[in-house]
Amino acid sequence: MTTLQHIQPLSFPGVEKDAPVIVAGPCSAETEQQTLDAARALSAMGVHVFRAGIWKPRTMPGGFEGVGDRGLAWLQRVKRETGMAVATEVATARHVQAALDAGIDILWMGARTSANPFAMQDIADALSGHDEVTVLVKNPVNPDLDLWLGALQRIMGAGITRLGAVHRGFSSAGAHLYRNDPQWHIPFELRRHAPMMTILCDPSHIGGKRKYVERLSQIALDTGFDGLMIESHCHPDEALSDSAQQVTPADLAAILGRLVVRSGLPVDDELALLRQQIDDCDHELLAVLARRMSVSREIGRFKKAHNLRVVQPARYQDMISARLEEGASLGLDTAFTQHVMQAIHEESVSQQLNLVNDSTENNTSDEQQE
Repeated sequence: MTTLQHIQPLSFPGVEKDAPVIVAGPCSAETEQQTLDAARALSAMGVHVFRAGIWKPRTMPGGFEGVGDRGLAWLQRVKRETGMAVATEVATARHVQAALDAGIDILWMGARTSANPFAMQDIADALSGHDEVTVLVKNPVNPDLDLWLGALQRIMGAGITRLGAVHRGFSSAGAHLYRNDPQWHIPFELRRHAPMMTILCDPSHIGGKRKYVERLSQIALDTGFDGLMIESHCHPDEALSDSAQQVTPADLAAILGRLVVRSGLPVDDELALLRQQIDDCDHELLAVLARRMSVSREIGRFKKAHNLRVVQPARYQDMISARLEEGASLGLDTAFTQHVMQAIHEESVSQQLNLVNDSTENNTSDEQQE
């Protein structure tokens, strides 16, 4: 029985062996001219795979949900005029059939779709017997490796051998540096299950802002990803979807020109993986601290509205005892936990005092807490 261990690397026309594949194009095909302009510009700079969404799953109704089936003809024209392979997202069995009928070379499943086993099975059934098409599966919205593996296995079970994955990060609540949390250890673990499978990185969706595309692209190449999927629009500020994260073809050319493709870096380089996990943890810590201070400010507003004291030592004693016990159960040194929690809570009190009282007549000590 074929398993993900046996999936072989993908090859793309025009892309040299061992060179990173670049898949680029607008988030959405909006008009025929906009689609062709982007494709011509990208083809001229050496991009071999053109991406554009024509069916767009949106979080809220009323947004731009893509041009639908008529966009397939635009992708066909891109393919005829530039010779580029063309790719689009599919989310239903009907999308699959329409794309196959139009001769689309590469189909990808988005994060919302890969999180739904029923949808993935419907798509797998529609793909059965079409082993000529290349299929890419983005990670699910939530950081669940088994869900991602299951989505890939369903497609493989339909007889698709030209199979790859795309890492686009994971959705999370609250304020974060990036739009989607990279959690690099998850695609690294996917690599262990499918060591030869092509895995691309989508820095556009991870970063959420164009200023992060280059940094994230370099991280991806340094840690063994096989290529990049980057959103590029000739006039990104006017784009009907994901305008903040798209780069112009000229900017993309500059970014690609600065990226360093290093030789000899093993994909399982232990130190690189561990350091990246440290970076992930630091990003998570900062995001959690930002959320905590936001809650503290809300508490300060409540206390001000109800004329309540900011500092309540009894609450602090109960809290610190509980946190020390919890930290110990997690293997943390008690003195370290106490030092960290005192610093956090002192800042919380400071945030509340700034809201409750502009004067400095209230003094707090290490024992005072909300």
